[in-house]
Amino acid sequence: MRIGIDLGGTKIEIVVLADDGTELLRERKPTPRGDYAGTVSSIAELVTGAEAKVGAGGMKCPAWGTAATVGIGIPGAESRVTGLVKNANSTWLIGQPLRRDLEAALGRPVRIANDANCFALSEATDGAGAGAAVVFGVILGTGVGGGIVVDGKVLVGANAIAGEWGHNPLCAMPDDAALRPPCYCGRQGCIETYLSGPALAADGGVDSEAAMQRYEARLARALAQVINILDPEVIVLGGGLSNLDRLYDRVPRLWGAQVFSDVVATRLVKNRHGDSSGVRGAAWLWPPLAPGRT
Repeated sequence: MRIGIDLGGTKIEIVVLADDGTELLRERKPTPRGDYAGTVSSIAELVTGAEAKVGAGGMKCPAWGTAATVGIGIPGAESRVTGLVKNANSTWLIGQPLRRDLEAALGRPVRIANDANCFALSEATDGAGAGAAVVFGVILGTGVGGGIVVDGKVLVGANAIAGEWGHNPLCAMPDDAALRPPCYCGRQGCIETYLSGPALAADGGVDSEAAMQRYEARLARALAQVINILDPEVIVLGGGLSNLDRLYDRVPRLWGAQVFSDVVATRLVKNRHGDSSGVRGAAWLWPPLAPGRT
């Protein structure tokens, strides 16, 4: 069995999956905002409680005392240099040794990944991108994020920022070249400032046809940059704006003008697991055990 945790700004969600992806348990509790020690304790309580209910705690592993693996998706990243959390919009996590503290609390190794990476891994494993060698997972919500999965494995990168396309500048066109909105990261004109939910709302929202056409053109240009560099087989959309069904027809019609190819075989698809993808992807951070191992 495998346990996944989605550590969000308002809730902590846990899922227990069998190795075939069957969901055995799902629970959530409020995140202790601003309380790092409380966050660690809440995660530990969810894990031990889930094991007691499902029975995973009864399957012993010589090294760590349990066969249930634990993966956690966080709204940030773990520094490859210090092991401390960085770039987290849940600011009480920044600078904290989250993985080390959770391993001490749970008595086993823990794997941590950015929540967008977990989304991408979920959809690449048994979701809308299953079977594809290269999957780019996109979060279009309050913010804009991304994750890359190659041959079933998350690409983290030398700086633990692979897939952070939301903080690249948007390739400007005449209709938005003068805007250059400020971003919370300190730069201007980031993709996130044009493609997030709040950005669309500020531009007129989903009820404005003109705003939607501008949004689709911007999304097409932003994704064309990804295709030119990564050339993924599948791009999977997640987040609240992924529910705009018109994107899947209109954006691929527009991105060809910006892609350095005679044809574009990349598919743009909607996620299969919805809001569950992040927590499922956290569970998939651990590969299945080899047959016969415990």
